[in-house]
Amino acid sequence: MADPQQVLAQRVHDAIVASFGPEYGDADPLIRPSSFADFQANVALPLGKRLRRAPREVAAELGGRLDVADMCAAPEVSGPGFINFTLRDDWIAAQASQMLGDSRLGLAPADRPQTVVVEYSSPNVAKEMHVGHLRTTIVGDAIARVLEFAGHRVIRDNHVGDWGTPFGMLIEHLLDVGEDSAEAALLTTDPNAFYQAARRKFENDPEFTERARSRLVRLQAGDPDTLVIWQRLVDISREYLHRVYARLGVSLTDADIRGESFYNDMLADTVGQLEEKGIATQSEGALCAFPPGFTGREGKPLPLIIRKSDGGYNYATTDLAAVRYRVDKLSCDRSVYVVGSEQALHFQMIFAVARQAGWIPEGVRFEHAQIGMVLGQDGNRLRTREGETPKLSGLLQEGVDRARGILDELDAADRFDAAELDAVAEAVGIGAVKYADLSTARESAYLFDWDRMISFRGNTGPYLQYATARIRSIFRRAAGTGGAGTTGGAVVTGAGAEAAARRRGVAISAGPERALALRLLSFGAMVTQLGETAEPHRLCAYLFDVASLFTTFYEECPVLKAEPESLRDSRLALCVLTLDVLAKGLGLLGVPIPERM
Repeated sequence: MADPQQVLAQRVHDAIVASFGPEYGDADPLIRPSSFADFQANVALPLGKRLRRAPREVAAELGGRLDVADMCAAPEVSGPGFINFTLRDDWIAAQASQMLGDSRLGLAPADRPQTVVVEYSSPNVAKEMHVGHLRTTIVGDAIARVLEFAGHRVIRDNHVGDWGTPFGMLIEHLLDVGEDSAEAALLTTDPNAFYQAARRKFENDPEFTERARSRLVRLQAGDPDTLVIWQRLVDISREYLHRVYARLGVSLTDADIRGESFYNDMLADTVGQLEEKGIATQSEGALCAFPPGFTGREGKPLPLIIRKSDGGYNYATTDLAAVRYRVDKLSCDRSVYVVGSEQALHFQMIFAVARQAGWIPEGVRFEHAQIGMVLGQDGNRLRTREGETPKLSGLLQEGVDRARGILDELDAADRFDAAELDAVAEAVGIGAVKYADLSTARESAYLFDWDRMISFRGNTGPYLQYATARIRSIFRRAAGTGGAGTTGGAVVTGAGAEAAARRRGVAISAGPERALALRLLSFGAMVTQLGETAEPHRLCAYLFDVASLFTTFYEECPVLKAEPESLRDSRLALCVLTLDVLAKGLGLLGVPIPERM
């Protein structure tokens, strides 16, 4: 099977070379969907400028050279030089039928598989994850899943905050209250309360502040007693992360954790190399790099501090060491940092310094996939009534509770036993929260709105989950009515009906069938684009489009009651292909899919 946009692009390219010579083979065919046909080539306009000929004249010559009779009606030239293509129904049907037997659903193997590091989630040890971590976690997980499916070697990197000043503070506070005290128990029951108590002391008690900073230096120097306490904090946090990641359904494991501590042994050498190369110099007691092009107030060079005046290292030092590790040890071709947009300047400077030092070779991509804020109804950063950032665990539970309430209103208890109802509510609630986030452009802030998230209408998780459940219900009914659901006269299950439909081809007999089948053909190209841009919201928009087209098809084209039998079989085949695409797409996004709803 083939994506029509890609096939047309190749055919137009061939016609350009045949008409005007290989020196024009670099011209982009500019194939786009069109409201006047299925697709449109806009290449005649820029090509006309290069050739110094009228665009319509160029378009007419290309149209005469185009070899597309096997897939299209005769191309038509319109406007100032657009070339319009209307695909043949039998070509669309043939491509859709081939797609039914392809586990990759039309996704071509990567031309050059790469090693890609995806850094995401990155919570802090000894603190609960909050709503801000939701986006970095699930967007990063979707990017990792897509790149993996596209054929790349993906290395997940959970760059947890397990080093630095907060740990001097936490360790000293733990020693002050006693490791077996009630206050110490908060590390397990309410780690935020423990952290906040330590923070208050750090900000208000100069003697404690000095002790905390000294403890950090001892930690970074590998003091055994300090490391034992630090490891306890890390172990407690890992157990917490297991619970949250399991509920979110993200693919991170302990093996993916490479926190700031992982790079500690590399920090001195990293700083030493920057000094030797003249990139890092002393400034006001600290060691700083001043990458070209970054200025602060009054045009003064902006410093990137890589060693503080007290001799301690910081986030910048760790991030620079991570760059070296990913290039030298992991041999990455690309590194994607799924981190909040407020860190944009930090990463721009990190990448600039790393390139100055020669640590990022030519052709290796380091990019910041920026994540926008989650906003409350007042348009500001989402807060609880007490003014705190909401804890992620509480947010997820509220989503599940709200989903359960809606299911109760729909009398779901009449269709499910208690355990099944709990499982469906969990999938719908978690899926709603994840999808609402993923469907927003990752660099944009979005309004956290429960009513919109949990809705079964519009571009929401529940709507798409329900679309897959409805298709599966068609096959359960098909299994009891004959047609694609029978084998040798014996009634089979819904799964058996799906399998039978998969063996039959797709035919096009009505407009809604054609529109749905044509949209399904672009799944592979959509996944390829997502892997390149690291923008999961584009896949969400595509899946919503597919689900909407399926709704129109189902309402206007009878499936189980279609006659003759060949038409019923064809429409069942189109149903199963739609299910394949929706299920695979939601799976790549990490959105759970209930069997029934």
